[in-house]
Amino acid sequence: MALPASLKEAAAQEIRRQVFAGVLRPGVRIDQDAVAERLGISKLPVREALIALEVEGVIEVVPRRGAFVARLSREDVRDQYWMLGVISGLAAERAAARMSPASLEALDEIAARMETEVSSERLDLLNFEFHRVINRASRSRRLVSELKVLGSAIPHGFYESHAQWSAAAHADHREIIDALRAGAGDVARKLTEDHFLRGGNRAVALLEERGFWDDAAG
Repeated sequence: MALPASLKEAAAQEIRRQVFAGVLRPGVRIDQDAVAERLGISKLPVREALIALEVEGVIEVVPRRGAFVARLSREDVRDQYWMLGVISGLAAERAAARMSPASLEALDEIAARMETEVSSERLDLLNFEFHRVINRASRSRRLVSELKVLGSAIPHGFYESHAQWSAAAHADHREIIDALRAGAGDVARKLTEDHFLRGGNRAVALLEERGFWDDAAG
């Protein structure tokens, strides 16, 4: 009997977040019991999640030894954001031709709330909602599905860890909204791609600060 997808996805998302947030370092063994206990689930969906994460290249499973965090390089992290940016850009390009006035109004409201929000946790949630509105407006189930997987690896805490990130993100969002409102799909795509590329560079800086890499390689 297949496991509920939500349990496997929850376990995979938790492990991805810990890896890309620098909590789990390269070469560290994954404590499956701890993950299961933290999520309140059995070890079976955790094991299934590790299999999926090995395919993604995030985890390395060593027979009879367990699962370990892969030796991710700085470029691996940047590539994660690059892939997210490329697919998000495609979604934005399609959304520019299909977005309703109600969706544009929702984006304006989210952007305005972000510009006055002081809670880093709320900013993270609003940022997620901003991009979700655009992704859904693309009306592509396949793109939305891929973005859900790629986006789950993005670490939380940018607004807390990078003082400059907030202002830069607000400016990016306003430019993206303008392009969407004008129906300029090619512009929306490029702005979105660049937005995520900059996010990748900040992610690497964040991991550097947390000592994710113990050498000068990567």
